[in-house]
Amino acid sequence: MLLRCSSLVHLQQLHGHLLTNHTLSNPTTTNFIAVKLIGLYASFSRLPHAAFVFAGLSAPNIFAWNTILKSCAQNHCWGDVVRYFNELGAAEADEYTFTSVLKACAGLVAVVEGKEIHGFVLKKGFKSNLFFRNSLVDIYFKFGDPKTAGQLFDEMTVRDVVSWNTTVAGFSLCGDLDRAREMFDRMPEKNMVSWSAMIAGYTRVGDTVTARRFFDDMPERNVVAWNTMIAGYAQNESVCSSSHLGALDLGKWIDRYINKVRMQLSLFFGNALADMYAKCGCIESSCRVFSEMVERDVISWSIIIAGLAMHGHADEAFKYFWEMSRCGMRPNDITFMGVLSACTHAGLVNEGMHFFNLMSREYQITPKIEHYGCVVDLLSRAGRLDEAVDLIDSMPIAPNVIIWGAVLGGCRIHKDIHRGQWVVQKILELDSEHSGSYVYLANVYASVGRLDDAARCRLMMKEKRVVKTPGCSWIEIDNTVYEFLMGDRSHPESEKIYSMVAELRVKLKLAGYTPNTDLVTHSIDEEEKENALSTHSEKLAIAFALISTSEGTPIRIVKNLRVCNDCHVATKLISKIVKRDIIVRDRSRFHLFREGTCSCNDYW
Repeated sequence: MLLRCSSLVHLQQLHGHLLTNHTLSNPTTTNFIAVKLIGLYASFSRLPHAAFVFAGLSAPNIFAWNTILKSCAQNHCWGDVVRYFNELGAAEADEYTFTSVLKACAGLVAVVEGKEIHGFVLKKGFKSNLFFRNSLVDIYFKFGDPKTAGQLFDEMTVRDVVSWNTTVAGFSLCGDLDRAREMFDRMPEKNMVSWSAMIAGYTRVGDTVTARRFFDDMPERNVVAWNTMIAGYAQNESVCSSSHLGALDLGKWIDRYINKVRMQLSLFFGNALADMYAKCGCIESSCRVFSEMVERDVISWSIIIAGLAMHGHADEAFKYFWEMSRCGMRPNDITFMGVLSACTHAGLVNEGMHFFNLMSREYQITPKIEHYGCVVDLLSRAGRLDEAVDLIDSMPIAPNVIIWGAVLGGCRIHKDIHRGQWVVQKILELDSEHSGSYVYLANVYASVGRLDDAARCRLMMKEKRVVKTPGCSWIEIDNTVYEFLMGDRSHPESEKIYSMVAELRVKLKLAGYTPNTDLVTHSIDEEEKENALSTHSEKLAIAFALISTSEGTPIRIVKNLRVCNDCHVATKLISKIVKRDIIVRDRSRFHLFREGTCSCNDYW
């Protein structure tokens, strides 16, 4: 009956029946039944129930001790493993006992105790046990000693797939991907754990390209493999923003898989999926995943708030913040970054100042430089530059280039040339090679007719070897990510792309579009300026999407810089002309262009 238990309720009913019939009082059967009960309770993650059963044993045998130790280890209750082991005593332990104890030593990073157990086991003659040898290799990797772990593996006369997987995962964990790859290639038999260990290793060091290659080469995939790849993309957002393009198809597959097998969305999977959808521009799907999660933590709430902020849905972000508070979940500094970003992207100064003050007043969270940067950006964008500078002066930490860059952005928007020059000096004191400052000055001088000063700025950049970050856009078509730079003609389909660009220029003019040639500060004629604007990287990416995908297919683009005013106006009109949604993620937010409008409401 115990072996057929399929639910916790059924197990508890049987346990109650055994207690009322005094079956557990029979000394001849009590240990046998207790071992089954303890193992089943542990499988349902009900360790207190397992401990209750064990406590009822008047004379537990070694099988009962090993079962309670294994149950504690499976549920990562390392302290309980140590406590039970100390009660048992090393002299009474067998080789299976030490397997659980080694796992606890690894979990607690108890290096001295782990080595003592190793030495004790060698004296007792258990070193040939395969389970123990595998655990021994694992703990030395987790102790940060891959050399000893590798030696122990090499000394093994018998190995199974667990031995190989432990070694591959261990070298990956320690960052030695060359050795991990060598072991992986030598494996006589590989399973999904082997492949997932390599994928996790490469994503851990930021190499999502190689990780994706391993993922694509897998003979079969399960939900863990898919989620490892998605988590890798999410972790490496700062390494390559274009990686989110490749993550979307993975996320959709795992989403469908979970629904197909009717698997309950766990906390880890739910957070990874919601985060992936938000970062890929699918905020509706992100909200749906969040709503389906049975369990949520502060990370879950922070993900959905930050996602809504990136998409310009400030009111929704606020709603989730207050709902989070009503649920008794305490926000952390990351949550406040999300809600402050929502205020910044929507230009809600009063609300932003309210949340900024709420951090320390209500939640005793000390603002970090990122929070100050967000509020300085909010004030600067709104034209409240005096307040932004006053806030910087009141900061308990020294302002960095990002803080002053936010003020410079406000100076650019509100054409405060005098203050802008002062801010540039502040930035250059911190970073003499800050290209944005030189470009700002050159553009300001050119806009007011001071062409000699503009030329002098560019010459200074050349002398100091300061290189402006080129605008770059990425787009994924048929599982391949393509990169475009301004005026790029390296693509094999360049002729068709530029033909589509020319076609769009005609349609845009018929729709009332006028190129904003003021943005081109070089001394060239108007026609050349219009040609330069028409070949900005995102426009080339849009043209490529139009010739490569079917009508009605949404276009998703990632850009490394802020979208310029001209491209913003043009993309709004293009979305209406071609009747397509165009989702652009620039360096700070998402823009959803639909039917001639943008989700940012022209505030970005």
